[in-house]
Amino acid sequence: MPLFLSRPSSLFFFLACLLSGVTGHTQTPPQVEQFTLTNGLTVIVKPDRRAPTAVHMLWVRVGSLDEVDGTTGVAHVLEHMMFKGTPTVKPGEFSRRVAALGGRENAFTTKDYTGFYQQIPASRLEDVMKLEADRFAHNQWADEEFAKELEVVKEERRLRTEDNPHALMHEAINATVFVASPYRRPVVGWMSDLQAMTPGDVRDFYRRWYVPANAAVVVAGDVDVAQVRRLAEKYYGVLPARAVPVRKPREEPVQVGIRRMDFKAAAEQAYVSLAFKVPGLRSLSGPSAGLQESTREGDSDALALTVLAAVLDGYSGARLDRALTQGEHRVADSAGASNGLWGRGPQLFTLDGVPAQGKTAAQVELALREQVARIAREGVTEAELTRVKTQWVASEVYKLDSVFNQARELGSNWVQGLPLDADEQLIARLRAVTADQVKAVAAKYFGDDQLTVAVLLPQPLDKTRKPRTPPVGARH
Repeated sequence: MPLFLSRPSSLFFFLACLLSGVTGHTQTPPQVEQFTLTNGLTVIVKPDRRAPTAVHMLWVRVGSLDEVDGTTGVAHVLEHMMFKGTPTVKPGEFSRRVAALGGRENAFTTKDYTGFYQQIPASRLEDVMKLEADRFAHNQWADEEFAKELEVVKEERRLRTEDNPHALMHEAINATVFVASPYRRPVVGWMSDLQAMTPGDVRDFYRRWYVPANAAVVVAGDVDVAQVRRLAEKYYGVLPARAVPVRKPREEPVQVGIRRMDFKAAAEQAYVSLAFKVPGLRSLSGPSAGLQESTREGDSDALALTVLAAVLDGYSGARLDRALTQGEHRVADSAGASNGLWGRGPQLFTLDGVPAQGKTAAQVELALREQVARIAREGVTEAELTRVKTQWVASEVYKLDSVFNQARELGSNWVQGLPLDADEQLIARLRAVTADQVKAVAAKYFGDDQLTVAVLLPQPLDKTRKPRTPPVGARH
């Protein structure tokens, strides 16, 4: 089952789609409706009649952010165990039934949320709503099933993290960057915690967080709102209401100096990553809204930082590509920039690169920082701003071509507490970002006190080692 370190900005997903040559067609977005059942569960419906299919998603506002030390990875392990049965559905039967309906299904865990989805013929919507509501409320499995599935999760960790030097280093970076925030822990969990995990740990996490008021059902596709409301009331509305546990604040303390980390791993090339602490987007309300001045400023800066990342690395031939990887003075084989626009925890702006032959990680680090410093001194051009903004608008059109993407955006926006029209508001706010704002954030957030630098020091590869194969039972 997929798991993700953090929610990437949807803007960069859209940009990637657009730049790969995919285009969409202009149309009026269908009306989205949201309502809350008496037990607190949220339901969001977006009709889209272009094909006789529907996507049904269950979102639970719980991820690795909500774990405690000693049980890291439990949110992801629970995601796996949700496929292991209920009193009326045998282990593995859920997936077989969805396949028999002509559908596909899977699940995902991130730092901020856990999600489950099925894409099926629209006429079979009731079948999957019944199945999903059953396992949400009545997940049940034997200890033997847990023991087998835990081994699958351990092997996933070995395959996706421990055998991947960049993934292993990024795990170490997060543990160095963050001191108090749970973002310091990996979604898959530390291996020692997985080794010590018990069935009771997973059952306790399930009982604590899988409550109606902490969940949302999103349905998009060839559906009728009244029909979805009736089915939601029938299958989800009967579930008993329970209180959502109180979440205590775990604020990250202010960093007071640069942090550096050398990381040794078997790899062919060096790699350098620079992580700067930056504000995340907390609201899409305009500048005149009744927000604290610090929140308004942080929101404006988060948007400007997202534009800055796009100017640096938002398209082929952007600034980092031209300055670091091209020409006779190239210092890197690749270079990138990204901004964690939003999430339930603190956010980072990252710069990274792979040194070219004969170049060092220190040279790449200097070159990356110089490109940001140049923008802080000279600003960006209107042509650059126009290019990235035009791409964002076009990408919104592309998104409408995928019912799955529509549902996923609605669910992830709900997790962040954003409104139904968050995507439209976001585009409007980003289009309003000025060159002066981009220049200002380039000067404001890239000093040493916000910075953690990690360098991958390549170690010899084991030529006799055979590559791992995905574990039996792993979901993708």
